[in-house]
Amino acid sequence: MLSTTAQLTRDLDLAEECAQEAYAQALVSWVESGIPERPGAWLTTIARNRARDVLRRESVFRRKMPLLVADEAAPGPEDALNDDRLRLIFTCSHPALSAEAQVALTLRLVCGLSTPEVARAFLVTPATMAARITRAKKKIAAARIPYRVPGPDQLGERVSAVLEVVHLIFTTGHTAPIGDDLVRRDLTGSAIRLARMLHLLMPADAEIMALLSLLLLNAARQETRLAADGRLLLLSEQDRSRWDRPLIAEGQALLTESLRRRPPTRYALQAAIAALHAEAPSWEETDWAEIVSVYDVLLRQWPSPVVSLNRAVAVGLRDGPEAGLDALAPLLAEPGLATYGYLSAARADFLRRLGRWPEARTAYEEALALTDNAVERAFLLQRLAEVSD
Repeated sequence: MLSTTAQLTRDLDLAEECAQEAYAQALVSWVESGIPERPGAWLTTIARNRARDVLRRESVFRRKMPLLVADEAAPGPEDALNDDRLRLIFTCSHPALSAEAQVALTLRLVCGLSTPEVARAFLVTPATMAARITRAKKKIAAARIPYRVPGPDQLGERVSAVLEVVHLIFTTGHTAPIGDDLVRRDLTGSAIRLARMLHLLMPADAEIMALLSLLLLNAARQETRLAADGRLLLLSEQDRSRWDRPLIAEGQALLTESLRRRPPTRYALQAAIAALHAEAPSWEETDWAEIVSVYDVLLRQWPSPVVSLNRAVAVGLRDGPEAGLDALAPLLAEPGLATYGYLSAARADFLRRLGRWPEARTAYEEALALTDNAVERAFLLQRLAEVSD
């Protein structure tokens, strides 16, 4: 609905406003007359009508009208893959925007994440993210960036930013930063569907294969992350017999084909780590030495505070909690992790395993202060109680 309305307005802020007003009208109209047979079409029509009213009132309707057919005269890949979200993602991933703005804008507009949720994904404050998104919207309007999937000659240069967007969509849905649910299946499902569509667009692209592999391998464990009573289950506690083996097989096949076509890059290395977990018959048989080795390669190719954190945790699981704490120590001064609750949670777990209760309590309290997901908070509170007895 947002994408369709934006094609009319060429103004993302106005398109968002019209979409919100359509939802507000539905809350009133549908109570009185019932839900229409095609609710999505109803909402889109209301949003577009509202946009036309605004454009007329602002006396720019005649100037905007030619833009309604500007893209229709230039057929491209979207003719075969006519998906509004994919079209909008490519719009938000235009090279005129900075890489961070591309990802942030897509998470906000395509996936409907709140500004605080997007800010958490980037490890910045909501105010910083709000300003970044506003600047990106203005840049799209000023540059008159078209709302379409680019032609074959432009796909290669645009796909990298789109892959990062799809990956962040999945990551944000895999463990929702805010809310009562651990997983946002709307986001993880959308990310996988978009990755599959990109694979259809560019079937020989090894990096797309690797990303799709990574998403499938992680999604295969999605249903075992919660106990029947809603408790968070760590990887060591999950019932591996319930993992989705067809998804794992598909992910492994994609990873193998990706590695056959080119040397491993970021997504292929992440998929390789996920594959090592999927292949381990049990938690005790996990090949932590190999996982640490893959993290070493990943860290050289994609230096990231979060990758450093994940590697440090893997070191602790390979060599023991004391080694894990030593590996985590340099990260305490990393600005990018200052508001990242998983750093404190990892330290707390290693301290708990060493029996250093007062330090563990402090670390769990720090993690709680930085965690807004209800399921994760319940887990941390349980752990805090264990080290406080």
